[in-house]
Amino acid sequence: MRIYVNGKNIEITDAIKAYVKEKLGKVANHYAQITGIDVMLSVIKNPAASGKHVAEVSCQLENGKVRVEESADSMYASIDLVADKLDRQVKKYKSKALYSDKSSIRNSEVEAVGVASDKDLEEDFENKEEE
Repeated sequence: MRIYVNGKNIEITDAIKAYVKEKLGKVANHYAQITGIDVMLSVIKNPAASGKHVAEVSCQLENGKVRVEESADSMYASIDLVADKLDRQVKKYKSKALYSDKSSIRNSEVEAVGVASDKDLEEDFENKEEE
């Protein structure tokens, strides 16, 4: 499994990379079908904006994708928040995949309903009259 860490308006240091890999590596232990995690860390330069540090995570699974985003006043806090949120989402996805009933109404076999012909109806009517 790979973890890519990218930055927008921020320089990604080795400490931030290590922290992201530590936090998100724990999520990968929950579900073996995770093929990759892409992390985008960004800083909003607008002084009026609250939650200036944003962490976006896109987690590729074998048969789907989970995407989460969180913002906070510090980069480490936003990484913590996004790791917790991703953990919840992956557990939810895993439980749906494991406990879903694989049958569908579209896949189930439908019994063929025969249409009675006029001859069949006449024969049934004659048989009832004889009784």
